[in-house]
Amino acid sequence: MTDFAKVKASWLEKYKVVPQTLQDVQKVETAATAFNTNVDAVLKISGKKIAELAKKQNLSLKQLQDIKETKLSTPQDVIKGIFKCFTKGIAEEWLTEDKLVYDWMVKNLGYDRLQMGGQGGIVANILAVAGVKKVYAHANSLPELQAQQFLRLDNLLSFDEKGYEKPAYQIDRKTDIPLIHWIIEFDKGDKVELDGETFVCPKANRFIATYDPLNLHLVMDENFVKAAEKNKINYMILSGFHALTENNDGVALTHSVLPMLKVWKDNGTIVHLEIASTQDLAVRKAIIEKIAPKVDSIGINEREAIDILEIIGQEELAQACEKDTHSQNMFKALVSIKKALKAPRIQLHMFGLYITLQDKNTFVSPEANLHGMMTAATIAAGKAGTGSVNQKENLLWAQGREVSDVGLNELKDLAAYIGDASLLETGISTFDGFDVIALPTILIEKPITLVGMGDTISSMSLVSAR
Repeated sequence: MTDFAKVKASWLEKYKVVPQTLQDVQKVETAATAFNTNVDAVLKISGKKIAELAKKQNLSLKQLQDIKETKLSTPQDVIKGIFKCFTKGIAEEWLTEDKLVYDWMVKNLGYDRLQMGGQGGIVANILAVAGVKKVYAHANSLPELQAQQFLRLDNLLSFDEKGYEKPAYQIDRKTDIPLIHWIIEFDKGDKVELDGETFVCPKANRFIATYDPLNLHLVMDENFVKAAEKNKINYMILSGFHALTENNDGVALTHSVLPMLKVWKDNGTIVHLEIASTQDLAVRKAIIEKIAPKVDSIGINEREAIDILEIIGQEELAQACEKDTHSQNMFKALVSIKKALKAPRIQLHMFGLYITLQDKNTFVSPEANLHGMMTAATIAAGKAGTGSVNQKENLLWAQGREVSDVGLNELKDLAAYIGDASLLETGISTFDGFDVIALPTILIEKPITLVGMGDTISSMSLVSAR
């Protein structure tokens, strides 16, 4: 029987490297984030409120569960998406270009607070507060409301309407429109009662309802594109393709990034692709087949891994992961994805456990990866526990906390699967010719927020892997 107290003490000792690793992030000269930046309208919703919205729209339980496509064509679809994610404890993002749906959300949902949204914007803020010397943030719309969501840091840069580089928070492109997304969060254990049945939310998570005419068409800021090609960028964190649809030329827009990607790679930039929940199958296929094989690093969660399996012909494994999302199934998924996509490094973040699978002798060592992942786990716990890592003091809020039993059990099962019991204590092993780096994370029982958690984990794991 595993002595978890001893193993926890061992990991607590390992995590002591985090403050120094975070300090070393300040040695990184430049990073850039592209392409999606927007304003998030964050709303905590209750099961009671979901039931009220369903009643107002005359939606029966049968109708709520009848989902033909995961997009927002009507107000009823908004409620269906919320209900699905609430009852399953999962995170999804559904899109709309219908102004009437947007207007309904403004009137009927509202928000608790506004904050930075979009992987590009969220990652830019976290990299800047962590101390990267220069962080360039792509913003295809940068009016004052958007600028207010950037941290008031002089190392966080973007471009004004004349193309001048300035601290992002100082810019106000007055003719731009704010792009606003709804982040609808719910709590584990909350209940929704409909048609005499009770559904209990199994896990705190969120549903994202997106109305965003610019990011839905991958509109780019040419000044950012020129600067990213001209200047030496150490890390490019790439995202935003999940908002595209085949009907809006999404596949062609995905392909349009390839020449830029080649220039960045030729300039020596390490390019990381954050694969978000991409509902459009044709766009998802284009991301997986065209962009993913050309980047240096990829970040995914459980849902995104399952989505990729469906694209690469691993439907049976996808169904197994859907049924039982534990470390052994997800590791099988990660191996399949690694072999199909051929990117040098792929990181999976799941509940309680992070796993990186990478080529031997790639651009970052297993030991450095472990340091980066522990740093990301600490910052992610700080974000969950404080609600924000916009202040530097919150980055290490969780330092000194023990890793979770959930993560240790998942890591133990993974160690058994790969046949290396030492993985439970070392966090480093090999499998099928690849390096494996895995660690249990610090879990916060009642997180204040989960928005941008995956983006924070992926970007900080990579940039602090030193």
